[in-house]
Amino acid sequence: MKQKKCCGRTPEQIKAVRPLKDGVIADFTATQLMLKNLISKVCQRYNVIRPRVVVGVPSGITEVEERAVEESVLQAGAREVYLIEEPMAAAIGANLDVAEPSGSIVVDIGGGTTEVAVISLGGIVVSTSLRIAGDELDENIMSYIKREMNLAIGETTAEEIKIKLGCATPLMTETNMIVRGRDLSTGLPKNVEIYSSQILEAMSESINEIVESVKQTLEKTPPELASDIMEKGIVLAGGGALIQNLDKLLSYKTGMPVYVAENPLDCVVKGTEKTIEDLEKLKGVLTNSRRRR
Repeated sequence: MKQKKCCGRTPEQIKAVRPLKDGVIADFTATQLMLKNLISKVCQRYNVIRPRVVVGVPSGITEVEERAVEESVLQAGAREVYLIEEPMAAAIGANLDVAEPSGSIVVDIGGGTTEVAVISLGGIVVSTSLRIAGDELDENIMSYIKREMNLAIGETTAEEIKIKLGCATPLMTETNMIVRGRDLSTGLPKNVEIYSSQILEAMSESINEIVESVKQTLEKTPPELASDIMEKGIVLAGGGALIQNLDKLLSYKTGMPVYVAENPLDCVVKGTEKTIEDLEKLKGVLTNSRRRR
């Protein structure tokens, strides 16, 4: 989190980069260095030499992108690398029984991608991967404030606004906050007051695309699984699940019950943790494990 706060605040000799973008590797060298540092810390803490690693990847990832992830993790010091699709990891982290012959649907709204997947018998039956998620919503907010208020703000401020004021439908009681940025007319710092209704307007197009991706996935779902899903409902995971009233909007648009997972921010990482702890039992859910057969 400290590193994230550095974005937009670094001196000329320091450059803050994002190794991953839209759920895949954007800077191979930076990714390798980051992983090497993380694996080194794990090895020192738990006194291991070359650990096994499970990595969450988007469901729409190509085989070339999969191999790039594997290669970067192996070069960073891992002994073995297993890949798990993020909606599958989110489902396991949300305590869904992914192995049973019954349909479940998970909507994982992360930073770079939104993953919608219907899961049954330890596999993904139907999935949609959309490169619209938390980062895109931040961009929407930045663009809206620039366009409507003539104010430039950074990604960190946009994310703070999204967390505090972000909503998918109008709130019963409108909330507001003071935003600080740079006035594009004068070039000087300026404070403006912004309301939740304005952030709703800023994010509405991207939110609607996420809702449409859920509807399209449901339309492609086999009838037998659709009846299971109707009974169980839709599970929301990822940081985007915390956007106010998103569950209500999805429920209204699909006519199905929608539940936010417990600790949605941690669902994917908890799912990968459970997978590596019970690797033999859950090996079937790993994408590159199936590819190697």
